[in-house]
Amino acid sequence: MKYINILLTAAMISLGLATADAQVKPLDAELTDYRYPFEVRFLTLSSQKQPLKMAYMDVQPKVANGRTIMLLHGKNFNGAYWEQTARDLSGKGFRVIIPDQIGFGKSSKPQTYQFSFSQLAENTKAILDELHIDKTIVLGHSMGGMVATRFTLMYPEKVQQLILENPIGLEDYKTFASYQTIDQAYQSELKNTAESYKNYQLKFYYDNQWKSEYQPWLDLIAGWTLHPDYPKVAWDAALTSDMIYNQPVCYEFKNITVPTLLIIGTRDRTAIGKDRAPKELQPKMGQYQELGKKTQQQIQGSKLVEIENVGHLPHIEVYQTFWKTLYDFIK
Repeated sequence: MKYINILLTAAMISLGLATADAQVKPLDAELTDYRYPFEVRFLTLSSQKQPLKMAYMDVQPKVANGRTIMLLHGKNFNGAYWEQTARDLSGKGFRVIIPDQIGFGKSSKPQTYQFSFSQLAENTKAILDELHIDKTIVLGHSMGGMVATRFTLMYPEKVQQLILENPIGLEDYKTFASYQTIDQAYQSELKNTAESYKNYQLKFYYDNQWKSEYQPWLDLIAGWTLHPDYPKVAWDAALTSDMIYNQPVCYEFKNITVPTLLIIGTRDRTAIGKDRAPKELQPKMGQYQELGKKTQQQIQGSKLVEIENVGHLPHIEVYQTFWKTLYDFIK
């Protein structure tokens, strides 16, 4: 009976993955045929000797409270996954700015670009300058937490409050994992499929429990793998993986001076390069139930809210808990 149950479970997982593949539609490098939840605008940047388009959404409240919040996406995502957060923030009177970083979402995918968190922060500031926004609350998730940290360190006068939601970069991945060249990272990215993306998300994000509300965010990145543009996307993904590995922010948390909130799903085990670390070190990586506390101690006056039994995406997995935590901090 136990053997039969194992076979049935495996069959159900296989069927789920097959269904996921069936739902995925090819998407070009700039998601031309994918409609975001709010109007998308583009800022033209002249950066590193090339013209680039940086996509962003500017969600205006019906009754403004005079405050702005900027939402920064993670590496495997884009601004669209902030939809519910943006609607609720707008409903409370906040103006909500949601950029797609260069190399992500609907923004340009340059093939010759020196990616750095400082450059991404500078690009992000250009949007605020274009919109004449002097001060903002900044919320960053995953890789967006590293961008938000660098932005806050570079432009503290512009940041009213900082919120980091399960940010990566709470540890220095170079101290655990061996280096991989960008060419090696590119070859690895080229192997991605809807199935491999879903397996990764199930393992690291959702504790092997899949819900229908997770599917749109899988479809977006999986759709790229089915389009002839995918090598362009994969190359930028390799470049930004190298950026994350080589440009830690964890040594500078002590320099943050703005009011800061850490929202940490303690089940998260996300860690860059874990597969390249010695087996004895792998279990020590991505221990968010420890990393959250360590980071909170480094950022003077910061607040830590741990969400038990939640993974890498609290604002997707347990939205109401995430929303209450966020709003209690910024209201």
